[in-house]
Amino acid sequence: MAPKEVKVRLEKLKALIDKYRHAYHVLNKSDISDEALDSLKHELKKLEDKFPELITPDSPTQRVSGEPLKEFKKIKHSVKMLSLEDVFSAEEFSGWAERIRKLEPSGALEFYSELKFDGLALSLVYEDGVLVYAATRGDGQTGEDVTQNVRTMESVPLGIPEKKRIEVRGEAIITNKNFNAINKEQKKKDLKEYANSRNLAAGSLRQLDPKITASRKLDFFAYDLIGLDEKLHSGEHGALGEMGFKTGGAYEKICRTKEEVFSHHKKIAEARGKIPYNIDGIVVSVNDNRIFSRLGVVGKTPRGAIAFKFSPKESTTAVLDIIVQVGRTGTLTPVAVLRPVDIGGVTVSRATLHNDDEINRLELKIGDSVVVGRAGDVIPDVIKVLTELRTGKEKNFHMPRVCPVCEKTVEKNGVNWFCVNKNCPARHREGMYHFVSRKAFNIDGLGPKILNAFLDYGLIRDISGIFELKEGDIAPLERFGEKSAENIIRSINGAKKITLARFIYALGILHVGEETAIDLAEHFRSLTNLENAEFEELNNIPNIGGVVAKSLYEWFREGRNKNLITKLLKHVEIINPKKRAPGKLTGKTFVLTGELEAMSRDEAKAKVRELGGDPSETVSKNTDYVVVGANPGSKYARAQKLGIKILDEKEFLKMIK
Repeated sequence: MAPKEVKVRLEKLKALIDKYRHAYHVLNKSDISDEALDSLKHELKKLEDKFPELITPDSPTQRVSGEPLKEFKKIKHSVKMLSLEDVFSAEEFSGWAERIRKLEPSGALEFYSELKFDGLALSLVYEDGVLVYAATRGDGQTGEDVTQNVRTMESVPLGIPEKKRIEVRGEAIITNKNFNAINKEQKKKDLKEYANSRNLAAGSLRQLDPKITASRKLDFFAYDLIGLDEKLHSGEHGALGEMGFKTGGAYEKICRTKEEVFSHHKKIAEARGKIPYNIDGIVVSVNDNRIFSRLGVVGKTPRGAIAFKFSPKESTTAVLDIIVQVGRTGTLTPVAVLRPVDIGGVTVSRATLHNDDEINRLELKIGDSVVVGRAGDVIPDVIKVLTELRTGKEKNFHMPRVCPVCEKTVEKNGVNWFCVNKNCPARHREGMYHFVSRKAFNIDGLGPKILNAFLDYGLIRDISGIFELKEGDIAPLERFGEKSAENIIRSINGAKKITLARFIYALGILHVGEETAIDLAEHFRSLTNLENAEFEELNNIPNIGGVVAKSLYEWFREGRNKNLITKLLKHVEIINPKKRAPGKLTGKTFVLTGELEAMSRDEAKAKVRELGGDPSETVSKNTDYVVVGANPGSKYARAQKLGIKILDEKEFLKMIK
């Protein structure tokens, strides 16, 4: 065959193979047998082997190519890849829609509703009709170059008819069928099964060897198009389909009212079990791209789109037992031991029951069948007891009258039971974990496992013993060495200088959290002043109250606590706060919720204090401002309910400038 004829044959083979690929992987039609398609691919491969100069980047043979990479290169996105704010109810969605309406009061608003895929976001860039690179979202500005791996995905066209430079964004997923097949193979090989399809998809795309990615049979669904001047988001989806990309298809809908959105959300939620891949809600966008653009961005999220998540995923299981855990303050917390159950790809075997009041509210017994859910697809919770399924063998649960760890007396205070033994081993260890935690002494590398080892080997008896350790004490221990010992001692030494607020918080005093510790530090300005404070003075400090005052007063008069502080001060230097000068925020109380882009929440709180304001953790009628970042929590809804002034990040930054 002459070279000219070979070139023609190659182009025809590529076009035909791509046609059948599109029919099978995008349209879900099988127009040719696997054997016949393999034969076409084999012919193409043989011709390209013979004429390598005719190999083009969009050839089907180039889906798996190249040697395994040593590392992934970084790629800067030309347009930032944003995340979406989540809402979980019709009420929250209505709040978002009303905010949009205030910003765009004229004309009718049309929404486009599509599936929210539970996978890994990707950006695909095409130039002159050919895929030139693919990148992960990364931090939104810079992602990782996963082009080699994306080429292995049959649902990603390597070539498209559009010749302009365009960017296609979408989600890499693994279908439930493929996920189950992969786990079946893992089980056969006696290997650990994957927890969920999202993590598997992400891990598969980050394989340095594209052949491993190819074996996972990833799928791709497109949802955004940059580079074509489409007036409507629905038009972008139409254009994506014409270019050969999968979209949500029949599961997508133009909605002209909130009620139509609610109806579509309900329809998709009901069809969820029949959809062959994991979704966790719908994405609702303003359909008009000009309005969407005018609405702009707040934090890391576009104002014109929202993720309308499904209600908590739920499943039924049995409560096999109820055990009691003892926390660092001596609180006894009942925990339901569940028959392991998979909820949204995560195996759940425990659920907190908070206290015996919650158990009584649920009317829960050991042996009951229960409905367990994960609110926001995260936190395991017992939602309901199925009393209709009782057999009569269920047993009532009673909180123990002695501590399950030290067997000393317990007492009830409010809704909680407490172990009154200050030397309880459980309280001792939990208190140590708290002492070295990030918001306390922040001793890097000194986690629960290492602290347990130090306690078990008798290297330390209380938290002050941490500062007396030497490298030679640690290095001989099993699984430690000179380098590990050196790193730990360096971290300990680096933590010896600490602010008064963090020192107070690190002590683990009952009812004294991070914000309370800051209030105490700013009021007393030295540890000595706090130690000597009378109950009345403590009780009169704003935001403290009688319960906290009593806890503080009693703690600092306990002999063992006085001894502990004496020992700590031999090693620790406390930095006392300077008196705050009045500032432009003096007398104003701020609550922060959600993710801020320009700074962390801790930095924002520090700035508020610097300007004389008071950060708070709770929204009340005494709150002056609630600062709302991306993905705000329930504090945002409460602020709306109470009519508190709400600031977005831009307004907040202007205020603290």
